[in-house]
Amino acid sequence: MPDDDILEKPFPGRRSALKRNILENALACFNELGVEATTIDTIKVRCGASVGAIYHHFGNKEGILSALFFCAQDNQRAKLTSALETAKTLKEAVHLIVKSYVDWVTSYPEWARFLFQARSAVAKGPHQQQLRERNIENYRELRELLFRLDSGANEIIQCQELLPSLIIGPAENFCRAWLSGRIQTSPLEYREQFAESAWRSIHR
Repeated sequence: MPDDDILEKPFPGRRSALKRNILENALACFNELGVEATTIDTIKVRCGASVGAIYHHFGNKEGILSALFFCAQDNQRAKLTSALETAKTLKEAVHLIVKSYVDWVTSYPEWARFLFQARSAVAKGPHQQQLRERNIENYRELRELLFRLDSGANEIIQCQELLPSLIIGPAENFCRAWLSGRIQTSPLEYREQFAESAWRSIHR
């Protein structure tokens, strides 16, 4: 069963218990069967809710998919924001970005698997504009933080397309392999190496 805290904040208390139940079981279906193969009926059977209740709360399959995706994204972002509160230098911030990412993936592997497989579907679906706006805002906040720590890094920080790949790319590739079972060693074993590699890739 997925970790409760990712769903508890956006859907708190007993009144939202049905929504959480639907989403928890939908997450399991998406991870076990894949995004394409999972249907509303599949989710209905798994969670025991009626089709009417599912449509009432989430509209359709794409609504469930995006709700899960944004819940995971918000939780991941909250953990990063909390970690970055201690950063005093650009190097510390880069290290914390990478370490927070690795820590989140290893703490919530089922959610991480879902994010990897669902990103394309959400980006192409009816909630693509919402995803785009959220990503732009998240990047803007991160860029402002990094610039405050080191205004001399403006040239690198302004490169919106390149920066995430430089900082997160190597750790993300390893985490994908670990989540798929192709690599057995936990990403936690290499979080320091990933963090230092990210720093060297942007530091001039």
